Amino acid sequence: MLRGSTFSARTAWDTSETELAQALTERRARGLPLLDLTASNPTRCGFSYDEAAILATLADRESLVYDPDPRGMRLAREAVAGYYAHQGTSVDPEHFILTTSTSEAYSFLFRLLCDPGEEVLIAQPSYPLFEFLAQLENVQLVPYSLFYDHGWRLDAESIRRQITPRTRAIALVHPNNPTGHFTKEAERSELEALCAEHGLALIVDEVFLDYGIAGERGMSFASGPHPVLTFVLSGLSKIAALPQMKVAWIAAFGPEAELRPALNRLEVIADTFLSMNAPIQCALPSWLAARGGLQSQISSRVEHNLRQLDAILAGQSLVSRLEVEAGWYAVLRIPAVIPGEDLALRLVREHGVSVHPGYFFGFSGDGWMVVSLLGPAAEFRAGISAICSIYL
Repeated sequence: MLRGSTFSARTAWDTSETELAQALTERRARGLPLLDLTASNPTRCGFSYDEAAILATLADRESLVYDPDPRGMRLAREAVAGYYAHQGTSVDPEHFILTTSTSEAYSFLFRLLCDPGEEVLIAQPSYPLFEFLAQLENVQLVPYSLFYDHGWRLDAESIRRQITPRTRAIALVHPNNPTGHFTKEAERSELEALCAEHGLALIVDEVFLDYGIAGERGMSFASGPHPVLTFVLSGLSKIAALPQMKVAWIAAFGPEAELRPALNRLEVIADTFLSMNAPIQCALPSWLAARGGLQSQISSRVEHNLRQLDAILAGQSLVSRLEVEAGWYAVLRIPAVIPGEDLALRLVREHGVSVHPGYFFGFSGDGWMVVSLLGPAAEFRAGISAICSIYL
């Protein structure tokens, strides 16, 4: 038997189930219905996929040829470049590194930019997965706060106060998850100025970029100019609603003196793992080309559920939602009379509704709830009605 000290401190997590997770497990085990307002997997939300077309591309005979390009097959990188060209942005295919997920992309970038114990600044609230990724790479995440004032905002001065000699990069999600706001052009300029002043890289996760709500659009950070070293992340999980296919990428930009060595080092990192497989890379051009059908279905569902949410909230005065510009989530402001975990437990046990309490995404204090707009309309409506019934 291994001694406890044999294991890395990086993996010393508490892996026991929370009380909320236990409640969900118990309800499912008993076969009781559950209205899931945390749904994030589009393949389980009732959307129509062209199964034959998706699977046919995996039979490409080119998949039988081993072409171990550490950046990814040229044909696959050209397809990704075509995705950006459709948005009006020209990107050299040589600027892409293909990865199996944005999680792997973050891992590559943490290795590229940070020595053990060095720091990356990241927005709060945001997705909690980042903490695990950083721990595995011995990188310290330092949160900087977003604030809400008729829409979410960055505070450049608060970010400046978080920068230390150990800071190596500023990371943001554009549009943010779960707040659903785009980083504005003025905020981009402020971030780039901070990075230039302190010699930092900028990491931008754009997986939800294509899901603007009610005509809202954000400009990709892949569009220039790029006065500082900038890494843009995205992938098929959201773009083509194909999370199971495990395709993502890093697009690198910046001054040539920094960009060239960054790409060379990323190539070595990627070459060490060669994690992308040939059938997926050969299928990538076809899957990217077909993304519009799934995006249209998802956008329609999200906007319909958002309208339902507003209609239900209009009938009461204690629960409200914050402004949202993009993505698949809505943030609710609720009376802070019940701790977030207790409220989520009550919803599961008494109403059969699963939600994310605000602390899951790093909201401070009680009175926050995050709900997914991705699920079937009838299930969503029933879940929101159950939430509001608590405050009648």
